Amino acid sequence: MKNSTPDSTPVRRGALALLLALGLSACAGTGGHPKDPLEPLNRATFSFNETADRYVMRPVAQVYDLAPLPVKVGVGNFFGNLGDFWIGVNNLLQGKFVDGLSDGGRLLINSTVGIFGIFDIATEMGLEKHDEDLGQTLGRWGVGDGPYLVLPLLGPSNLRDTVGLVGDLNVDPIWGVEDIGERNRLTALRFINRRAQLLGADTTADQAALDKYGYMRSFYIQYRRSQVYDGRPPREKDEDDDSGAE
Repeated sequence: MKNSTPDSTPVRRGALALLLALGLSACAGTGGHPKDPLEPLNRATFSFNETADRYVMRPVAQVYDLAPLPVKVGVGNFFGNLGDFWIGVNNLLQGKFVDGLSDGGRLLINSTVGIFGIFDIATEMGLEKHDEDLGQTLGRWGVGDGPYLVLPLLGPSNLRDTVGLVGDLNVDPIWGVEDIGERNRLTALRFINRRAQLLGADTTADQAALDKYGYMRSFYIQYRRSQVYDGRPPREKDEDDDSGAE
């Protein structure tokens, strides 16, 4: 690896995008959905993402999906192991100390016995894999989700989760790799692996609704509420039921 200063450009770009979103949300009027005041901009970004996915990301993911299953599982386990530290920290910040200690145990076991996380030995030992991030932690402590956002290439989000994403990137081990080429290769591999895991689910979304944008917006809002409340969210009216397909 090169002994150069880590490139913080992605984080800076994330912060600038967040500031732009804040400014736009302040200027935007209310749209058909109260959580989506930036709907015209979001729909344009959604359309861009769909085009990029159709011609670039999905074809690459389909080629990757031809790799032997043990290889794909090992790659997924490796990146999942890298995330267990930050997942554990967020569990601790949310007051879920047992889960946080379990995440630390997962990291220790899989990084050693599991050979850098390639093998998920911890799950076989009964240590459950969790999924926590800074956006969920902020929501756990009462920070509202804010306006719905669609991020370029990354897809559905909201203001709170975008703030959390900037924090997540600052502690991401991949972004801490000093060699830019190696960092880019690891980032691309992780992205492709995640996209390949969604093959099939995207077809379901295409067939599930006349308005895929509205469908994905409703799904994301409900999904993140469920995550923040650990699968037991309080009942809340789905605004898409009134706004309808647009």
